[in-house]
Amino acid sequence: MTVWIAVRCPGCHSTDVTRNGKTPQGKQRYICRNKDCPRCTFIQDYTNNGYKPEVKQKIVDMSVNGSGIRDTARVLKVSTSTVIKEIKKNKTH
Repeated sequence: MTVWIAVRCPGCHSTDVTRNGKTPQGKQRYICRNKDCPRCTFIQDYTNNGYKPEVKQKIVDMSVNGSGIRDTARVLKVSTSTVIKEIKKNKTH
Protein backbone atom coordinates (compact mmCIF):
# COMPACT_ATOMS: atom_id res chain seq x y z
CA MET A 1 0.00 0.00 0.00
CA THR A 2 1.43 3.37 -1.03
CA VAL A 3 0.52 6.56 0.76
CA TRP A 4 0.83 9.86 -1.10
CA ILE A 5 1.48 13.00 0.93
CA ALA A 6 1.03 16.33 -0.86
CA VAL A 7 4.07 18.56 -0.48
CA ARG A 8 3.25 22.25 -0.22
CA CYS A 9 5.59 25.12 -1.00
CA PRO A 10 6.18 27.22 2.14
CA GLY A 11 6.29 30.39 0.02
CA CYS A 12 3.05 30.23 -1.98
CA HIS A 13 1.38 27.09 -0.51
CA SER A 14 1.11 25.55 -3.97
CA THR A 15 1.16 21.79 -4.43
CA ASP A 16 2.80 22.17 -7.86
CA VAL A 17 6.27 21.09 -6.68
CA THR A 18 8.75 18.57 -7.99
CA ARG A 19 11.71 16.81 -6.46
CA ASN A 20 15.01 18.56 -7.10
CA GLY A 21 17.82 16.34 -5.90
CA LYS A 22 19.12 15.81 -2.40
CA THR A 23 21.12 17.86 0.07
CA PRO A 24 24.60 16.73 1.17
CA GLN A 25 22.91 15.33 4.30
CA GLY A 26 20.61 13.17 2.14
CA LYS A 27 17.39 15.14 2.61
CA GLN A 28 15.00 15.58 -0.31
CA ARG A 29 15.07 19.02 -1.95
CA TYR A 30 11.98 20.34 -3.76
CA ILE A 31 11.42 23.11 -6.30
CA CYS A 32 8.23 25.14 -6.68
CA ARG A 33 6.96 25.33 -10.27
CA ASN A 34 4.82 28.43 -9.63
CA LYS A 35 6.43 31.35 -11.51
CA ASP A 36 5.14 33.94 -9.00
CA CYS A 37 6.51 32.13 -5.95
CA PRO A 38 9.14 34.06 -3.93
CA ARG A 39 11.02 30.82 -3.12
CA CYS A 40 12.91 28.64 -5.55
CA THR A 41 13.85 25.50 -3.67
CA PHE A 42 13.01 24.24 -0.20
CA ILE A 43 13.43 21.28 2.12
CA GLN A 44 10.50 19.70 3.93
CA ASP A 45 12.16 19.29 7.35
CA TYR A 46 15.25 21.22 8.41
CA THR A 47 17.76 19.80 10.87
CA ASN A 48 19.10 23.15 12.02
CA ASN A 49 16.69 25.70 13.53
CA GLY A 50 18.57 28.58 11.92
CA TYR A 51 17.60 27.43 8.42
CA LYS A 52 13.85 27.56 9.02
CA PRO A 53 12.18 30.52 7.28
CA GLU A 54 9.94 31.25 10.28
CA VAL A 55 12.96 31.45 12.61
CA LYS A 56 14.70 33.81 10.19
CA GLN A 57 11.63 36.05 10.21
CA LYS A 58 11.50 35.98 14.02
CA ILE A 59 15.15 37.07 14.15
CA VAL A 60 14.34 40.11 12.00
CA ASP A 61 11.20 40.90 14.03
CA MET A 62 13.03 40.65 17.34
CA SER A 63 15.86 42.88 16.15
CA VAL A 64 13.39 45.52 14.96
CA ASN A 65 11.71 45.43 18.38
CA GLY A 66 15.02 46.03 20.15
CA SER A 67 16.03 42.58 21.37
CA GLY A 68 19.75 41.99 21.70
CA ILE A 69 21.71 39.44 19.73
CA ARG A 70 22.32 37.11 22.66
CA ASP A 71 18.72 37.36 23.84
CA THR A 72 17.43 36.52 20.38
CA ALA A 73 19.83 33.59 20.07
CA ARG A 74 18.84 32.21 23.46
CA VAL A 75 15.07 32.50 22.86
CA LEU A 76 15.13 30.99 19.36
CA LYS A 77 17.79 28.36 20.23
CA VAL A 78 20.20 29.39 17.45
CA SER A 79 23.77 30.62 17.57
CA THR A 80 24.70 34.29 17.86
CA SER A 81 26.51 34.08 14.53
CA THR A 82 23.25 32.97 12.87
CA VAL A 83 21.47 35.98 14.36
CA ILE A 84 24.20 38.39 13.22
CA LYS A 85 24.25 36.90 9.70
CA GLU A 86 20.48 37.21 9.33
CA ILE A 87 20.43 40.80 10.64
CA LYS A 88 23.18 41.81 8.22
CA LYS A 89 21.38 40.11 5.33
CA ASN A 90 18.09 41.92 6.04
CA LYS A 91 19.59 45.29 6.87
CA THR A 92 17.69 48.16 5.22
CA HIS A 93 19.78 50.89 3.64
